[in-house]
Amino acid sequence: MSAPLDIAGPAAPPRSNGELVFAEPWESRAFGMAVTLYEAGAFTWPDFQAALIARIAAWEASAADEPYNYYRLWLAALEDVLADMRTVSTGEITTRAQDLAQRPPGHDHHDHHDHDEHHDHPH
Repeated sequence: MSAPLDIAGPAAPPRSNGELVFAEPWESRAFGMAVTLYEAGAFTWPDFQAALIARIAAWEASAADEPYNYYRLWLAALEDVLADMRTVSTGEITTRAQDLAQRPPGHDHHDHHDHDEHHDHPH
């Protein structure tokens, strides 16, 4: 079984000097979500790779109306795998994605002062 970070060929994630590259915070979240769900046994990695390769091929076959964005295709492949396995419905995915897209910038970040007060160790 291939490990998520061993993806090669057309489905390989963007890298710079061997390190994964994320242009925006949501990209790293999408990547982490897929890896976490895979590690939890939600789907097999070959199933995800096949879905990702299919999404990339579909983008290439289209007139490329939208610019190439690896992590948009990654997220779409994750949605495909989860919907195919009936883990979640397509409607649930769409609703959740719309909810997340409407969150204000910085919503996921905690105030450092509040965060630090909950730890017993010095920083």
